[in-house]
Amino acid sequence: MRDQWVKRLRFRHAGQVVVAAFAAAVAVGTALLMLPIATTAPGSAPVVTAVFHATSAVCVTGLSTVDTPNYWTPFGQVVILVLIQIGGFGVMTLASLLAIVLTKKLGLRSRLTAASETKAEGLGDIRSVLLGVVRVTCTVEILVATALTLRWWLGYGHSFGRAAYLGVFHAVSAFNNAGFALFSDNLMSYARDVWIIAPISAAIILGGLGFPVIMEVIRVRRRRRWSLHTKITLLMSTSLLLIGAVVITAVEWSNPKTLGQMGLGEKLLVGTFHSVSPRTAGFNAWDYGQVDEGTLLSTIILMFIGGGSAGTAGGIKVTTFFLLFVGIVSEMRGETHATIFERRIADRTMRQALNVALIGIAAVVASTLILTQISDIRLAELLFESTSAFATVGLSTGVTAKLPDAGQLLLVALMFLGRLGPITLVSALALRESTRRYTYPEGRPLIG
Repeated sequence: MRDQWVKRLRFRHAGQVVVAAFAAAVAVGTALLMLPIATTAPGSAPVVTAVFHATSAVCVTGLSTVDTPNYWTPFGQVVILVLIQIGGFGVMTLASLLAIVLTKKLGLRSRLTAASETKAEGLGDIRSVLLGVVRVTCTVEILVATALTLRWWLGYGHSFGRAAYLGVFHAVSAFNNAGFALFSDNLMSYARDVWIIAPISAAIILGGLGFPVIMEVIRVRRRRRWSLHTKITLLMSTSLLLIGAVVITAVEWSNPKTLGQMGLGEKLLVGTFHSVSPRTAGFNAWDYGQVDEGTLLSTIILMFIGGGSAGTAGGIKVTTFFLLFVGIVSEMRGETHATIFERRIADRTMRQALNVALIGIAAVVASTLILTQISDIRLAELLFESTSAFATVGLSTGVTAKLPDAGQLLLVALMFLGRLGPITLVSALALRESTRRYTYPEGRPLIG
């Protein structure tokens, strides 16, 4: 009897282990946030509120329905901080370890291809991957926390203890792309302070690149020897950051409620920061309820694309978006296969990218449609909110708390799907690869 139950509880593939681990973390976080000691309000936090914030922290999203510094006690804030660290570390670790599992499950040829493309040190050594993630995480967070602590201590007159607490919390939140802040206006009060904005931006970018990219850049000095994944991630991350900064800064240049009252340097600083944050940190240095609709659309696009794979960023990932773009260009040229950087992209990889993108679009559209039926909020704001939840960004136009409980629970599901969906989907597609030993006659339906 016992053996039968064990067999039933076994997971069929690694993706199920990832889902179960994150679900367990959300459940524990919810229980802790429902303790009376976690909230300043009388009694304990409502179930929906606790579930929402536990999910938002574990999925490193940053969406909130309450004022984080005032609603949660220091105990509740520490719980959120720990959940953010667990979520961010878990994403990088599990995604990296999943690569090991996949290379062992796939055939010899696929394993050799994966090893040559990822160039991950110790691809078959779990211990080296874990230690590598820990080293990268601790190094970045300590450096950023030190810079922020010194600024809040020496520049703003906080006590050293308070400055250190603020520095550690925001460093962890930034590197893990969470977006939680201990200020009611997020970072709006520090929008013009380069000593606050720059370290947080650097942590966001590094966390969004992903562990494999960071380790390869450190280990391999020659760019020509970088893997295809690293080249694509760095190219797309840089391009989207620059394009986003130019477009968003230009659109908001004369808006008196955002950049209009700032000097040239401050405009460039804040505009660039709001190109970094949607990829996918969720910090904001202006009120998104006051921005131009062009900025909302640009931000939605940046949020949906997201950052690098095996990192703390969400979205469909820059590699997915790039492969789709390359596929379109190759098709327009009449080429049989998509190629980039003297490498031919496997048809199976192109199909996986298309699946991830289409499922992401379907999730955002479906959730936005449901939200329009259960609330009276504008479509643009609901689309922004849904994209932010799916891409685990955390940016908001301020309507999250206005949604009914059903709407907030929908965002919970969307955050969970957005964080774990691409990982489990790609692993499932890779593990279920099979070759059909027969083919049907070719069909050519009309396109367009």
